[in-house]
Amino acid sequence: MTKQKAQRVGLYIDVANITRNGGYGMRFDMLRDFACRDWGEPVRLNAYVAYDEDRARTDHDYRDRTFNFHSTLRDFGYKVIEKVVAWYIDEAGNRFGKANADLDMAVDALMQSENLEKVVMATGDGDFIQVVRALQNKGCRVEAVAFQNVSSNLKREVDLFMSGYLIPHLLPMAIVEGSETKKVWGEPGGRARGICYTFNRSKNFGFMRFLKRIGPGLWITDTRVPESPYGTAFAHDSSFEPFIDRNQLPSRDMIFEFDLTQGEKGLQATNISRVYPPRSSTTQESA
Repeated sequence: MTKQKAQRVGLYIDVANITRNGGYGMRFDMLRDFACRDWGEPVRLNAYVAYDEDRARTDHDYRDRTFNFHSTLRDFGYKVIEKVVAWYIDEAGNRFGKANADLDMAVDALMQSENLEKVVMATGDGDFIQVVRALQNKGCRVEAVAFQNVSSNLKREVDLFMSGYLIPHLLPMAIVEGSETKKVWGEPGGRARGICYTFNRSKNFGFMRFLKRIGPGLWITDTRVPESPYGTAFAHDSSFEPFIDRNQLPSRDMIFEFDLTQGEKGLQATNISRVYPPRSSTTQESA
């Protein structure tokens, strides 16, 4: 059997953008594994972080926590690029800080793409659209991962957009009231996050689709195919949170978290709660 050639991968993470837009607590090792699925070789792993030098001089807890976080990223194989926070005074006399990593991230991705075949960008910022096009014109496959406030134009421009909520183990599971055992992703008796890809309003049921594992074949969405990395679960109307508008189902924009139980005819989704958009959110995407 011929061994498949490793695909050279570059992963570029705007840590501040991801953290403030739903990705707080994200596991950077799992994001690396997702980017390097399909036997990928991690040639570049760049994490762009903000660092407030002024605060670090007086706030030792902040300094230590930041140092430990950056050390953990390096343990996972990342190159940590620190953007020092610059402080300014606006016309009203208010002091504000900026540590924008967009330009550094864009330039690095373009310059380093000569040695890459796939570039994964962890950001939802629409300012990267021109960078995506330039990388594609250089022959790179470009993917994006983000959680909230994702540019709809960026989603359309990349070769693959994957919501970080849907990647197994990337974010911690919600704590289930009354549960004393750790819920295993995607297995009977466990939990998962996914979308409702079909819903029959006249019969009050639908089906949820979720990613069972990180691996090849993300385009094989038919769960009847053995190579498909996806699973499916029956979802009765009564299993959804009451506030969820069933008239909006099915939907690719809504992401749910649910328990998985083994029924006579297959997996069933119960205790279905909406993760995205947040309940308080009035808009699902930014342009």
